[in-house]
Amino acid sequence: MHPDTTPQPASTGAGLSAVQAETEARRIIADAYRPTAYRDETPVPAHGDAPPVVQPGRPPMSQGATDASVLMLAGGTATAMVGGTAAVLMYVSQFADPLVCGLVFGAPTALVLALARLAARAKPAPDVHHHYEGPVYQDRRNVHTRTTGVWAKTNNHQ
Repeated sequence: MHPDTTPQPASTGAGLSAVQAETEARRIIADAYRPTAYRDETPVPAHGDAPPVVQPGRPPMSQGATDASVLMLAGGTATAMVGGTAAVLMYVSQFADPLVCGLVFGAPTALVLALARLAARAKPAPDVHHHYEGPVYQDRRNVHTRTTGVWAKTNNHQ
């Protein structure tokens, strides 16, 4: 039926005998054609009418939604910290007239806007070089478009 593929104990001699070599060759060939995966044929349990269990943590989202969510959480946290600090300072000082409120609430905003403009100016504009080979034709026509009517008929005039 099936060849004997049980490994024989190794002899202490120089090599395998002819019978042992043939048995080892048959075992190697049989192992080459044996499947390397196992399929579990047991039936899966049936689905019942129980509602799904809520999983802990944040729900899975796309990368863009995750990035936007993190930005919103960070912005909300920063706003809460600035507002809380301002509220504590005004409560401790017992002095909250419009000038103090304007300084407390306007200073962080002005600082952030100034830093943003400074960061935008810090990077120089990139150098753009165009290299053309062969004849170059520059079209300098102006196209005037007029769209009229209920069905939006467009007339282009040069």
